[in-house]
Amino acid sequence: MNQHRKLHPIMFVGTGSDVGKSIVATAFCRIFLQDGYHPAPFKAQNMALNSFATPEGLEIGRAQAVQAEAAGVPCHTDMNPLLLKPSSDHTSQVVLNGKPIGNRDAYDYFRKEGREELRQEVHTAFDRLEQRFNPIVMEGAGSISEINLRETDLVNMPMAIHAGADVILVADIDRGGVFASVYGSVMLLTEEERKRLKGILINKFRGDIRLFEPGVKMLEELCGIPVIGVLPYYKDIYIEEEDSLALATRNVQSTHGKVNVAVILLRHLSNFTDFNVLERDPRVHLYYTNNVDEIKKADIILLPGSKSTLSDLYELRRNGVAQAVIRAHRDGATVMGICGGYQLMGQEVCDPDHVEGSIERLPGLGLLPVSTRMTGEKVTRQVKFRCREMDAECSGYEIHMGETVPMDAEPSPLNRIEGGKADGYFVSRRCMGTYIHGILDNQTFVDYLLEPFADKLAEKSFDYQAFKEEQYNKLAEHVRKHVDIPLVYKIMSSND
Repeated sequence: MNQHRKLHPIMFVGTGSDVGKSIVATAFCRIFLQDGYHPAPFKAQNMALNSFATPEGLEIGRAQAVQAEAAGVPCHTDMNPLLLKPSSDHTSQVVLNGKPIGNRDAYDYFRKEGREELRQEVHTAFDRLEQRFNPIVMEGAGSISEINLRETDLVNMPMAIHAGADVILVADIDRGGVFASVYGSVMLLTEEERKRLKGILINKFRGDIRLFEPGVKMLEELCGIPVIGVLPYYKDIYIEEEDSLALATRNVQSTHGKVNVAVILLRHLSNFTDFNVLERDPRVHLYYTNNVDEIKKADIILLPGSKSTLSDLYELRRNGVAQAVIRAHRDGATVMGICGGYQLMGQEVCDPDHVEGSIERLPGLGLLPVSTRMTGEKVTRQVKFRCREMDAECSGYEIHMGETVPMDAEPSPLNRIEGGKADGYFVSRRCMGTYIHGILDNQTFVDYLLEPFADKLAEKSFDYQAFKEEQYNKLAEHVRKHVDIPLVYKIMSSND
């Protein structure tokens, strides 16, 4: 297909949250790449706990990093210029063009004053991206019909109008009420917005699609817009999820012939995507837990990142998990902390400047001889590093507030970062911590972590990068099968 033909941007919006917009956008990033185009993802504003560091060391939403990977391009802050990271029920850290600009109360954030500056920023980011890529695969947020927020909306239809995008409305049939949610969403748009709406995509269909054919015709007649496809629900394609709602439901039975890896379920857990690779590794049985009996069964205990380290540390001490981890370690389990989890493993976590809240100091788990002090300065960067005696160079990224220093005269770092800087702390093969997210995406490091349990293992090591590529291709194939792709190209090339 001719890659020089300029296509309009395409934007996937939803009848509500969690209808599958991110996954559909990911699929189209891969489809356009396969068809010889040079696509890139864009979401003006994202609200998520899980972020990712770009090659420039700036912060964006995890979903756009996944979409960029599907599009075969390095991720960039222009793909997600505005990121809100919830820090409590009412406040969020606001990250603009990859850098935090402070915490905002939800009411302040959604008032009209100051919105135009932010609107200008997201428009400029989009304009820069459109100079470099074709087409832009855009994603909306939540429902397109929050009419009470219309004047302050930066991410849905006003963004589509600025971009001149063809908009596809994604609806989740699995949750019921699909006719009302589609028709209501369309009818609540203004006339100008409705002109941009070019198609409807029904997602998460279960059962025999032929039974829904009359439903498709009814929807098209009701709304005057074509249904471009009905996507069946799938179980066997693994794409990283953006938020951790589903974590606690993942299974917990111990499995024979595998290494049992427990990720401690923190209340403010962030960057749980660090552990996705272990979920797919056939040598590992991974589960998320804060149950002391399940912790006892683990061979390896991983302490994840946290958006609120002191608050989580307080909770772990209160609910007995801290003691259970220390006891499991004494009985031979490996304990490793990543980012906030590394801070938790030290002798103390101090917050004299009240960066996180009112707690000034708490004793840590005491497994590593380090002390952490919270600071307002945020470190975000991609890193190349070598771990202990391993030859292979590894890569990952840092996103953290706070500084951790060794308390003994002979420091023992886990990693050496390019340029010679030390990272983390290594007591033994069964006790270590690091600030590097994505460390487990390096096969050599996972092999190193699992090696002490080699006697339990029947499986060989696992290539995560190749696995992810295969999943993007499977997702693209699934969408091609059930969506009228020629119609999509026709919509994106028409002159109206």
